[in-house]
Amino acid sequence: MKAAVILLPGLNRDRDMIAALAKISGSVPQTVWQTETSIDDDVDLIVIPGGFSYGDYLRCGAIAARMPVLKAVREKAQKGVRVIGVCNGFQILLEAGLLPGALMRNASLKFVCREVMLEVANAKTAFTGGYAQGQIIRCPVAHHDGNYFAEPDALAEIEAKGQVVFRYTGDTNPNGSLNNIAGIVNQAGNVLGMMPHPENLIESAHGGDDGRALFEGALGLVAA
Repeated sequence: MKAAVILLPGLNRDRDMIAALAKISGSVPQTVWQTETSIDDDVDLIVIPGGFSYGDYLRCGAIAARMPVLKAVREKAQKGVRVIGVCNGFQILLEAGLLPGALMRNASLKFVCREVMLEVANAKTAFTGGYAQGQIIRCPVAHHDGNYFAEPDALAEIEAKGQVVFRYTGDTNPNGSLNNIAGIVNQAGNVLGMMPHPENLIESAHGGDDGRALFEGALGLVAA
């Protein structure tokens, strides 16, 4: 499968993401700049990495979500192409209306950078076929605005439809997210947003490879 990584001013995890995708897939992903209006037709996976696009002005991801390239991402998502947004990428997907809910300032009002434990809440998505239902994995986080929120009716629908993919476990919730939500998919199941950084835990040099299976699933290297 061919992957593409979206590039926006202020992102700082793009090289990490490109390196992870290249190592796992065996080929360097296409890079797509903010002003581009189309993405190659043969792209199977689009990734928006983390960072601080446009300095997090207005709201995290608000400016990035209005760039021309996000229209192209939206069009691909509507056609069933898989999309992953990590950290700021998750914020951008929410601002673009590709996922429900919002990400607010961490409950502690502090930037959090540490490792957390995640439960795989739905192992039947296009991204999580390499995990077991209920499996606990390690993953690093680094964010200031990762407190997931949705109105009660929307939250109930998200839960009922199995859209929660990852939850923080035990006392590792770093931001106060409702229902310990760390990552969700859209109703179609092809768009994933998550705050933790799986690209930073894919090999022994990182201290573990718990994040690797997510990209293997997204790239079609394991069955969903």
